[in-house]
Amino acid sequence: MTRFRLDIAYQGTDFNGWTRQPQLRTVQGELESALATIFRRHGPAPTLTVAGRTDAGVHAAGQVAHVDLSRGQIASLLRARGKTPRTNDAGAALARRVNGILGPVPDLVVTRCSLAPAGFDARFSAIWRRYRYRIADQLSSRDPLQRHRTTWVPVSLDVDAMDAAATSLLGLHDFAAYCRPREGATTIRTLQQFGWMRDDDGVLIGDVQADAFCHSMVRALVGACVGVGEGKLAVTDAVLLRDLGSRSSAFKVMPARGLTLVEVGYPGDAELAQRAEQTRALRSLDL
Repeated sequence: MTRFRLDIAYQGTDFNGWTRQPQLRTVQGELESALATIFRRHGPAPTLTVAGRTDAGVHAAGQVAHVDLSRGQIASLLRARGKTPRTNDAGAALARRVNGILGPVPDLVVTRCSLAPAGFDARFSAIWRRYRYRIADQLSSRDPLQRHRTTWVPVSLDVDAMDAAATSLLGLHDFAAYCRPREGATTIRTLQQFGWMRDDDGVLIGDVQADAFCHSMVRALVGACVGVGEGKLAVTDAVLLRDLGSRSSAFKVMPARGLTLVEVGYPGDAELAQRAEQTRALRSLDL
C-alpha cells in the first residue's frame, strides 16, 4: 500500500460534518463515495483518515486527510483515459478524478493530492490545527456574500476585552469546561495561539491554534469571549470558568457557520513517524 496526502476545502453549510453517517451528506461520505466509484474494479474501496473531524456547518480551507492505495489502484490512475493521456503523477490524477465526480460547481474540492512522506499520518502526525472565527456586530459591515461563513450578533463587542480574555487562556490545560465530553477522550490540550482583531470591514476575526481540539472546543472558547465582549463576563472569568473543569451556562457555544479550519501543521519529514507515535500516547498535565 502507498499513502497519499489529500488537501481539501469545503463550505460546510450543506454538510452534516466530516464523519460518514448513514442517510446524511457528509464530507467523508462524499469523498469515499467518489473513491469507491473510481476504484470500483480495483476494490476494496479505500477509506480516509482526517486531521480533524469538523462538526456540521463548519467550513475548511486547509483540511488534510490521507488514503492508502494498492498497486492495482495506482496503476489504474496512471493509465490513459479517453482524451486524458497516461500520467506518472498518481496524486494529481486522483485529485482530478475525484473533483470530476464532485461536479463543476462543488462545495467540496480536493485542492491537492500528493505522495505522502514516510511516516505521515494526517491525524497523528499533526502538531497543530488553526481555526478562524468571523463575527459581524453592530460596528461591522454586514456582507450578504459572507453570510455562510460569518455569525451576526445584534450588539457591539469590545474586541480588546475579547483579545485579553483569549490570551489569558493560552498554555497546556484541561479544557473540559470548553469541550463536549466524549467517553474515554482526554480534554487536555495546549492552546498555542488565540487572539481577536477587526478587519478592514470591522468584522471581528478570532484566530485560534492548538495541538488539537476536543469536540466543540473552538466554538465554546469563542462563546466565552463573546460573553466578555458583551460585558456579561469579566476578562478574568475565561480562566475561572476553565478551571471549574465542567461545562457552564455562563456563555453560549457559538454557531458553526462562523468557523473555518484554516490550516493543519506538520513537522519535518524526518519527524513525522515519531510525532505520530507521541500523539497516540495518552496526554496528561505532566507532559
